[in-house]
Amino acid sequence: MGLWRMDSWEMNPQERLGLAEQLLELGVTTFDLADIYGDYQCEALFGEALQIDPSVRARMEIVSKCGIKLCGSRNDYRLNHYDSGEAHVRRSVESSLSNLGTDYLDLLLLHRPDPLMDAAELAAVLDDLVDTGKVRSVGVSNFLPHQVELLQSRLKAPLVVNQIEVSLLHSTPMFDGQLDHCQKEGILPMAWSPFAGGDLFTGGAEAAARVRGCMESLRGELGMDAQQIALSWLLRHPSRMVPVLGSGNLERLKGALAAADHEMPLEPWFMLLRAARGRDVD
Repeated sequence: MGLWRMDSWEMNPQERLGLAEQLLELGVTTFDLADIYGDYQCEALFGEALQIDPSVRARMEIVSKCGIKLCGSRNDYRLNHYDSGEAHVRRSVESSLSNLGTDYLDLLLLHRPDPLMDAAELAAVLDDLVDTGKVRSVGVSNFLPHQVELLQSRLKAPLVVNQIEVSLLHSTPMFDGQLDHCQKEGILPMAWSPFAGGDLFTGGAEAAARVRGCMESLRGELGMDAQQIALSWLLRHPSRMVPVLGSGNLERLKGALAAADHEMPLEPWFMLLRAARGRDVD
């Protein structure tokens, strides 16, 4: 469950807690955040809900991210930029723990690859955060394979996740080595924007229109609606990626979860790929 839009859902703390509890009952136990989400407010909004019933925390995994400094109402940064230095990572983690009202993160991700990343310095602080129990596992987001390998070469703890953009309209990671690398190293890919930011359903580009037409033609055969088809297509990949969903609408989320009960057959999978790319396989 992705919470990057939580600040726009117009829910009070009890409603936020209720949504989390209902998702837990449905088997959704991972909640994805970042320090910057919602102009640096989403972590605190979720933490506020969790304080109503602290026992809920033990039933979930909380993911957060750091490494981006985003201009906003709560800082005086002159531009958006990256910071993977020790001081910023420590400060970000302490802020996340405080905002969420918890004493540990289940998973901490480096949000973007930083061109000024000192792998040894970053690895040292990540290992210390794991050793002291403030972070249980570490991973990355939007890293290419060589960037993952550089950081892992200095790190004692394993990088367990790479959260990357993957969808029917962005299948590049299936061909440029990103998902191959995840399989090779046993890294779990989390797929952000699995519906291409909604373009899959409403976008005006030719590729989106082709995919919508293909999904419509397959609905009866597959017994799935469009969002289920889009998710089942991702779940068919052997990297066992985990899509990150970002809706605050419980009924829509229930529909999406049903995709896990349907395995995408081989030929429809390639029909959708052909529609997305506009050509047959080579």
